[in-house]
Amino acid sequence: MIGAGMGAMAAAARLAVAGHRVTVYERSATYGGAVGSFERDGFVFDTGPGLLHLPAVWRDLFLKTGREPLERRVSLTQVDPSSRHLFADGSEVSLPNASRAGVVSALESALGGGAGERWGGFLDRARDAWDRSRRPLLEEPLWSDWRILERDPYPALRVRRLLRARQAATVAEVGAWELADPRLAALFEGCALGYGLDPRHAPASASLLPYMEQTFGSWYVAGGLRELARAVYERCAARRVEFVFGAEVTSVVERDGRAAGIGLADGSVVEADHVVAGAEPPPAGRELWGDGDVRPPEESGGGPPPGRLSVLLALRGVRPPAAAHRSVVHAPDTGEEAGMVFGGRIAERPTVTVLRPDDPAGRPDDGHEAVTVSATVAGPGGGVDWTDKALRERSAETLIDAAARAMGESAAGIRERLLWHEILTPAETGGIPAPALAGPGGRHLRPANTTRLPGLLLAGGRAHPGGGLAHAGMSGALVAGLIVEGAGFRGSR
Repeated sequence: MIGAGMGAMAAAARLAVAGHRVTVYERSATYGGAVGSFERDGFVFDTGPGLLHLPAVWRDLFLKTGREPLERRVSLTQVDPSSRHLFADGSEVSLPNASRAGVVSALESALGGGAGERWGGFLDRARDAWDRSRRPLLEEPLWSDWRILERDPYPALRVRRLLRARQAATVAEVGAWELADPRLAALFEGCALGYGLDPRHAPASASLLPYMEQTFGSWYVAGGLRELARAVYERCAARRVEFVFGAEVTSVVERDGRAAGIGLADGSVVEADHVVAGAEPPPAGRELWGDGDVRPPEESGGGPPPGRLSVLLALRGVRPPAAAHRSVVHAPDTGEEAGMVFGGRIAERPTVTVLRPDDPAGRPDDGHEAVTVSATVAGPGGGVDWTDKALRERSAETLIDAAARAMGESAAGIRERLLWHEILTPAETGGIPAPALAGPGGRHLRPANTTRLPGLLLAGGRAHPGGGLAHAGMSGALVAGLIVEGAGFRGSR
């Protein structure tokens, strides 16, 4: 197993239970991949995802690998409200967790003008897209005839545009043509941005993302999402999965037309019946990435993935009990402005997410609070030099100003409370692999879990079904099924 990310560990635990001897080689000093944490002076911050969606994926892992509920290993709490949204015109709305009717009612009360009804209709169409694509897109290995997923499953309305009837094909078009309210458009686009998608180019099928969040809910893991990574690692260890940290894999060994092991940076070779790559392929294995019938990543997805700029704020002062766990301060415009950097420049007012967990484990005492502020930005290879100190500080100031608005304080007030801050950019955390989406040309699909080399399989965010914590868990289940049951495996039913 190459890499100890969440997808790879999910596969490792399942394979170990099925009787395989599994060894994980990880070049860093720890497990979890993007699900990391930063600790200083009693403050603890998530450096990857801050909320859990579709917890059923991880519940299934713990039941299948030990007949034990996930909740025995971590404490899960539904976040309510799910999110608070502040729009450019000064309006705002708090959305309840896992309640379609509650979301519709909240939007109508806060925004008026039929906003709730329009969002409800959008969610109905998103549910149709979910029903049409859920199994082939998320629960099964990617079919060799992947072109079945070329058609966007979102049933876009026919609207009159420029003297003729047209159907929205992108997130931005759905917002402008169907939702017909800049605030509702911002709600949809902000969700897409959070998953590393450019609203101008992401297909309408990205409607699955807000549908999943508002249907299945948003959850917080006490102690931070890093605690979920710890629980999965401990489950692997309990099933006698071996971990070798500080071990860089430099090649995949091929023998008799199939994967037969890996080569390490120290010159040693480890033999194996199967090799699972849960990270970027090693330099000597990249030509094997992707299946002959499925486009490799350099031909899909529209270029290098964006990244995330995060500012970790260590603040003095008590967190108000009524403060929302997650607030989103929406950009006044869409496209490059909303994404802050997709065009290689810094927006004056990007879409910013503010996380204020009410978690004693994240702060030294109740007289302080830990706040994470983030925005989607250009990732590695995206034309922005995130090692530039002046750029980092200037961008951090932009995010802190947005945090002040979300927290109902002045920018000066936030800075008076600030003990210190830490800036994390894509230079440290890398890109955000987006989830796989059906749509024209298959441009938003990810490489299949199987590869051109028998015995070499792919797990994690850069393989089917793409990025996101839930998707990583799904990829691990698919890889384990393909190894245990063979090429005929079609997913659990």
